[in-house]
Amino acid sequence: MKKQGINVHSLTQLALLVALELVMANTPLGMLPIGPINASLLTIPVAIGAMLLGPAAGALLGALFGATSFLNAVQGKSALGIALMNVSPVGYFVQAVIGRILCGLCCGLIYLGVKKLLPRHKKLCCGIGALAAPLLNTFFYMGFMMLLFYNTEFIQSKAAALGAANPITLIIAMVGAQGLGEAVICCVIATAVTVPLLHFLEKKVK
Repeated sequence: MKKQGINVHSLTQLALLVALELVMANTPLGMLPIGPINASLLTIPVAIGAMLLGPAAGALLGALFGATSFLNAVQGKSALGIALMNVSPVGYFVQAVIGRILCGLCCGLIYLGVKKLLPRHKKLCCGIGALAAPLLNTFFYMGFMMLLFYNTEFIQSKAAALGAANPITLIIAMVGAQGLGEAVICCVIATAVTVPLLHFLEKKVK
């Protein structure tokens, strides 16, 4: 009976995080346009889900994040997405959706690994897990962009305009301080939400 109760709680938490992801994806709270790309806060529910519910939940929430990003490009709401879709819709699907699935999955795995190494440092484990989500999102999103689109005319024109001589300098030029700010904000919020929730759930299970 207790196991069934835990499953119901897990499904409820996942449903709430899915709803939060959708709300953020459809309001200015989720995507902040800065420079040539969007500073995304949609990794916050992904990080929380990956730490509370595990890597599979992180992957599911990442898939939802990626699907909303891909849909924005299809609907003409993302300038960068539109440009990359015109080059290769399949390539952009891999970048936007598969990259975010990997982000959520790896975030959950990193959190589990850190928790095993530092079982008595719950806040630190949550902080590392929360920070992993935005960093992995940038890594996979920009990594797939460089892998799939770097030699295209669109990306080469971007590189020339930004004075970037190679993929690494192009990523730095496109992400820059915005990526750092995104990582800090997501880390602080996701950690602040996850730590008390974990404490509450552990007390409830006991």
